[in-house]
Amino acid sequence: RAKEIKTKLGTLLQKPDSTIDFIIPYPDKPEKPPKTQKPSPEEALQWRDSLEKLLQNPYGLASFCSFLRSEFSEENAEFWVACEDYKKIKSPVKMAEKAKKIYEEFIQTEAPKEVNIDHFTKAVTMKNLVEPSPSSFDMAQKRIFALMEKDSLPRFVRSEFYQELIK
Repeated sequence: RAKEIKTKLGTLLQKPDSTIDFIIPYPDKPEKPPKTQKPSPEEALQWRDSLEKLLQNPYGLASFCSFLRSEFSEENAEFWVACEDYKKIKSPVKMAEKAKKIYEEFIQTEAPKEVNIDHFTKAVTMKNLVEPSPSSFDMAQKRIFALMEKDSLPRFVRSEFYQELIK
């Protein structure tokens, strides 16, 4: 019995990923989604030509994310939102924590929600994270924005999600 416990303990001690969570507390509580009003068809029509307007509108963002989820590509919008939240952080300690979280979730190879960015952009982002600043993820965020604008937005505009909004 003691040997079994010792083996389990040894296995736990060899897994650095699980111990990292004990060292760095993540104070971010998941936020309740804001009560959003359905946009007017006129407002929704503007989204066809402006991903920026779509992402700035809470209802538009939620609809776009639902659509992306249905296509199994929501990591792009989630990354974009995480970057927007990151830029609002004032505390260097919190910024470093959030930067690490974003990197582990979206940027690093084999990340759970890895976004599709080229090696150069990944390298620049990693270099920027040595000293995290509000602009650390700017290049990667711009690449993902361009990808969503060119690729996801046209499919969203043709989707039932969107067609329902402009009726």
